[in-house]
Amino acid sequence: MEDKRIIELFFERSETAIAESERKYGKYLRYIAFSILGNESDCEEIENDIYLRAWNSIPPENPCSLKGYLAALCRNLACNRYKAKNAEKRREPELVLEELAECLPDPSSHDLADRFTLRAAIENFLRSLPRRDRVIFLQRYFYNCPIRDIAERHKMKESAVTMLLFRTRSKLKDKLTKEGIDL
Repeated sequence: MEDKRIIELFFERSETAIAESERKYGKYLRYIAFSILGNESDCEEIENDIYLRAWNSIPPENPCSLKGYLAALCRNLACNRYKAKNAEKRREPELVLEELAECLPDPSSHDLADRFTLRAAIENFLRSLPRRDRVIFLQRYFYNCPIRDIAERHKMKESAVTMLLFRTRSKLKDKLTKEGIDL
């Protein structure tokens, strides 16, 4: 079923919307959650929470991309779950956030308009990257993949992935600075 029709089902308040979303994107959402949480039972709970959130937010939301909308819900819920369960432990998500902290402004110090400007700048930056660099950047900073896994997938050395990510973060920082976004 097409995303547009699934969104229409959400607007019609048909429970088929949830079943179709699960059929089409369940495996993808579990992958995202597992890459953050590393626990199957937590992933199942997150997946159920995603569908509940989607049910409660569509309408009024009318996402352009159902896949992207559900992925963002998944990532946010999984990160929140991870933070709650691992307040004192240090794992991949914290490392990823530390890496990004050097090139992104503190989210709590900006209002909603600033966040939309930042989002647009990051999206434009990502579109300007070569495909491989963009995929690696997203694997690391959206999907929280370990460097080792990224290197294996792209048949690269871990040091090459680390250097590529460092250079990409530096380019992002330069672009944001040039656009007048305070870091």
